[in-house]
Amino acid sequence: MACAATSATAFVSNARVLSPKSAPVVNPVAQSLTVPTSFHGLRRSLHSQVSRSVSLSRGSHSRKSFAVKAISELPLVGNTAPDFEAEAVFDQEFIKVKLSEYIGKKYVILFFYPLDFTFVCPTEITAFSDRYEEFKKLNTEILGVSIDSVFSHLAWVQTDRKSGGLGDLKYPLVSDVTKSIAKSYRVLIPDQGIALRGLFIIDKEGVIQHSTINNLAIGRSVDETLRTLQALQYVQENPDEVCPAGWKPGEKSMKPDPKLSKEYFAAI
Repeated sequence: MACAATSATAFVSNARVLSPKSAPVVNPVAQSLTVPTSFHGLRRSLHSQVSRSVSLSRGSHSRKSFAVKAISELPLVGNTAPDFEAEAVFDQEFIKVKLSEYIGKKYVILFFYPLDFTFVCPTEITAFSDRYEEFKKLNTEILGVSIDSVFSHLAWVQTDRKSGGLGDLKYPLVSDVTKSIAKSYRVLIPDQGIALRGLFIIDKEGVIQHSTINNLAIGRSVDETLRTLQALQYVQENPDEVCPAGWKPGEKSMKPDPKLSKEYFAAI
């Protein structure tokens, strides 16, 4: 997940309090930490669960039931972002964050990470903080979310980066102790009680325009998030154009038309 844990005891305490059903099993006598296998790589495969509800073999699966399954859950992208109000830590103080307050005002980068005081997580969190001004110039706020308490967030912010901490951040860290936010954005791992590395770009109208979800061991790219945000803002300002693969500001865009698109293809 993120950087170096400050102590195994702190990690166990946090997991036991905030996620009792998914916390690692700890031997109270040996005081040793058992780390879930998925913490070292990828989450457990859901194949066994899927196979019970939808059979993919030609001879047994039902097209009707498969269609109902697909229709039952609308994709998040293109739909209104689930609203939430929660406690957060910013500038070493406890504040309230309500997503809908940004509607009509700012774009929002909302990203989830598994746990405080871990491994990959601080590399992502500090990377976004270090590039905060670039997002600010694009009228965009950044919100980080995990299932940890605000007290855990505060302790991590007050820990030096060289010791696996965060230091001061330029955006809020939201506390999702009820796991309701992670669940509403479909990034919660139910049997572990933590979130996958989900990232969502929400426009000023409150609509999710982009999402990406990484497994626990894979960090995200600030460069790609920024590029995607710039492409989104460009097509919203120029609704008769689209952005081809890898597009960056200043590069040629494309007309979404069979004839007009040939101008782009002829130039590359």
